[in-house]
Amino acid sequence: AVVSTQSGHYGRVPNPEVFGLHENADITKDQQETNNLFDSILITLPRQASGVGKSPQDVITALANDILSKMPKEFDEEKAMKKYPVVYAESMNTVLLQELKRFNTLIVVVRKSLVDIGKAIKGLVVMSQELEAMFASMLVGKVPDLWDAKSYPSLKPLGSYILDLVARLKFFQNWITKGIPKVFWISGFYFTQSFLTGATQNFARKYKIPIDHLTFDFEVMESEETMDGKPEDGVYVHGLFIEGAIWDRTEKMMGEAAPKILYDTIPVVWLKPAEKKNISKEGIYEAPVYKTSERRGTLSTTGHSTNFVMFMMMKSDKPQEHWVNRGVALLTQLDD
Repeated sequence: AVVSTQSGHYGRVPNPEVFGLHENADITKDQQETNNLFDSILITLPRQASGVGKSPQDVITALANDILSKMPKEFDEEKAMKKYPVVYAESMNTVLLQELKRFNTLIVVVRKSLVDIGKAIKGLVVMSQELEAMFASMLVGKVPDLWDAKSYPSLKPLGSYILDLVARLKFFQNWITKGIPKVFWISGFYFTQSFLTGATQNFARKYKIPIDHLTFDFEVMESEETMDGKPEDGVYVHGLFIEGAIWDRTEKMMGEAAPKILYDTIPVVWLKPAEKKNISKEGIYEAPVYKTSERRGTLSTTGHSTNFVMFMMMKSDKPQEHWVNRGVALLTQLDD
C-alpha cells in the first residue's frame, strides 16, 4: 500500500530527480531503448531487393569502392623509425612506432576485406562466412566483426567509424611529417595507456624518479584545442568529452549539465606527472575516463582494460557522491 501510494504520487514512471539523478537521465534511457529497438529491426530486414532501386550487391560494391578511395596506404614504419628512433630521453618516439604498427594492421585488414568482398560479389572468389557477415553488417551500416577484431574500441556506425579512422590516420601522418605535436589528440590513439606511460616515463627519466611513484595531476586550460608551445613537463591533450555534467568555463570547475545537453567538450588538459605523495584530492572529483560510452571493457594481455583509461581529477565544489550519482564520466569519443 505504501509503495502504491508513493508511486501514485510521482506518477507511474518517477522522474529521475526522485532518485537524485539529472533529468537528462531520461533522455539517455530512451536513447538506449530506441537503439535496442532499431538493432532488433535491422536484424529482421530482408537481404533481397524488392521493386525498383539498387540491389544490395550494387549498394555494397559502391560503398566498398567509396571507403577504399578514402583509405590511405599503410605507414612506412621503417622511414618513421629512422626519423623517430627509439631513444632514452624521448619515449614518445616509441609510442608513435607502436601506434603505427597497430594502425597498419587495421589498414591492411580493412583494405584487403573490401577488395575481397568486391571480388566475391562479382563471383571471382568464394563468398566466405566472414565476407558474408561483413556484407550483412555493411548493409545495415555497422562495422564488420572482421574489422572490429583488429580495431580500437568504437561504438560508431560504419560511416562515422570510417571518418574517425581517417582522422586518426591523419593525426599520426601529421606527427610523422611535422614532428611531435604541441597538443596531443588523446582520442586518436589506438592504445591510450601506452601514450600515458610514455608521458610519465619521460618525466621519470628526466628527474630520476621511479615510474611507479608517479601519477598525473591535471589542469584544465582556457584554450579549447591549441596551445602556443609544449609544456616543460607532461603533455597537453584535447578531445575529451564529459557526460552527465559540464565544464564551467567561467568558474573553471565542474557544473550541472544543461537540460537536454548530454555531453560537453573539455578544453585542453595539461597532464602533469607528479609524485603520488604530493597529490591533493581535496575539492576534486575523480572522473573515470573511458574510450567509449559503454563504460566497460576486458583486461588485455598488457593488464590494462580495453575501455577504461584512467581517473582524471576535475576541480569541483560538490562532494564525490554527487557526481557519482549523476554518473559523470569522461569519454575520448562519442557514439555518433
